[in-house]
Amino acid sequence: MNPLQVVSIAWRAILANPLRSVLTALGVIIGVAAVIALTGIGQGSTASITRSLESLGTNLLTVSGGRGGGPPGLVRFGGPPTITLKDVQALREHFAAQIAGIAPVAQGNHQIKFETNNTNATVIGTWPDYASVRNAQPAQGSFFTEADNQARKRVAVLGYQVAQDLFGGSDPLGQKIKIAGISFTVVGVLPDKGDSGFASPNSQILVPLNTYLQRLGRSNNRGEPTVNQVYIQGLSKDTLKDLQNQITDFMAERHKISNPDEYDFSVQNQADALASVNQVTQTLTLFLGGVAGISLLVGGIGIMNIMLVSVTERTREIGIRKALGAKPRDILTQFLVESVVLSVGGGLLGIALGLGLARSVGNLMHITPLFSLSSVLLAFAFSAAVGVFFGYYPALRAARLDPVESLRYE
Repeated sequence: MNPLQVVSIAWRAILANPLRSVLTALGVIIGVAAVIALTGIGQGSTASITRSLESLGTNLLTVSGGRGGGPPGLVRFGGPPTITLKDVQALREHFAAQIAGIAPVAQGNHQIKFETNNTNATVIGTWPDYASVRNAQPAQGSFFTEADNQARKRVAVLGYQVAQDLFGGSDPLGQKIKIAGISFTVVGVLPDKGDSGFASPNSQILVPLNTYLQRLGRSNNRGEPTVNQVYIQGLSKDTLKDLQNQITDFMAERHKISNPDEYDFSVQNQADALASVNQVTQTLTLFLGGVAGISLLVGGIGIMNIMLVSVTERTREIGIRKALGAKPRDILTQFLVESVVLSVGGGLLGIALGLGLARSVGNLMHITPLFSLSSVLLAFAFSAAVGVFFGYYPALRAARLDPVESLRYE
């Protein structure tokens, strides 16, 4: 028989029991759909997280306070604040030629009021460089200036959601709000940064650092003004690692700590953070894809089971074909093609279902799924391989049937 005849016979045998054929392929359909959907959503999540982090500033180093020790970059937060305003000023002076901007951050949660409206927000005291370092240029109004900071002016830049909660559709610029009972004038509103969960820029208010430290901030046990973090923007991505090492050595010398395990600060590289996040999401995606792949194996077992039943049901047919001159390889090819058609058809349906499922789940999670041709082809190839692997034994069993005994079979 030529290949077209073999496929035609296999297709007629499958259509003879359409419901059973669909149920047989269901395991492969579900397995391929799950693999496609999970990898698409996983890759989309990775890209979304990367974009979110990059939208908050590029070429970024973060100096954080805490008790050091353990793997590089690990900080166990707690205890008294360790980064003083003097540390930040020394960093700005010492690395002036190597950085594009520096923005210390002191923050706390406070109640915000405007007339009868009120909300809770994270209030951040910082320097004017924050606008460029953290990509926080206002969509309305302007950012506060160094003169505002030195004069301890009570001015504020509102996050998008805070402005919506307090003012709705009205213009907030020039209006007076109260932060922890203290009056501030609104000078700017940030653009909508999207809902990034905890610490979303939309739910923040930015005020001059000197104003914050005087009105809302805190000091360490020596009475020195302290900050929670310092954001430093490097001149380029290529020099970021070297700058990170230099800042680490500089802070260690200032704090008079020689043992890295005893550092009371950490200097983290945005590129390292992105790599860590990507690694976690990719590992999770591979894990979930592997779990979904198990259903493909289950589907393959289902195909083997049904093909064995089909061989038993069609024993007399096999005997007639052999009596008419069909060779064992013809019988083997016929049943193997039936198995492959079931698995490949299930794979194609699974790809279509997986693409649709990923887009539906992505819309619910506000994530744009990303599909790579390699992952789609891999899932399809695996479904075809399942048909060959699990269909071979039933096909071989059919090919080895004795024609005389087959013709006697009732």
